[in-house]
Amino acid sequence: MRERDMPAVLYASHRAALVAYATPILGSREAAEDVVQDAFLKFAPAAPAADGTERGLGYLYRIVRNLALDALKRRKVEVRVQQDEPPFWVLPQELATPEQHAVLGEEVRVVARIMAELPMEVRIAVEMHRFGGHTLEEVAAHLGVSVATAHRHVRSALMRIAAGLDRHGA
Repeated sequence: MRERDMPAVLYASHRAALVAYATPILGSREAAEDVVQDAFLKFAPAAPAADGTERGLGYLYRIVRNLALDALKRRKVEVRVQQDEPPFWVLPQELATPEQHAVLGEEVRVVARIMAELPMEVRIAVEMHRFGGHTLEEVAAHLGVSVATAHRHVRSALMRIAAGLDRHGA
């Protein structure tokens, strides 16, 4: 037997064991057979023929394992992409009616009026937390108050805004 035929002989004699090795990783015998075939295509040109069959077999198992794990990662990404909803900007948007624009404009005016009436510290807390996306800890640190006080400021302001919108009929 020639040295260059060793990879093919090694592959052929251990093919069933390689498929059995890859099947539990991939959860499918068909996928395992594909991976084992791909592994041979990578193994044959780079096979360490002079290293002996044991090192060559270990190398072949490592290729099968790496290809199987790559296939799993690829499958997970494909499933995730299929399950994700498209971004909002791709979907057609419903146009607001003139009445909806008017109501929204009035609601914004009510909220702006209530915000203007709030004490400065409370207004800053609401703006940082609700509009700026800051945590209550960051708000408290900025204002020099406790987290509980920052929470009270935000909560009381949101309650006033909700009550004002409710009174206005929005």
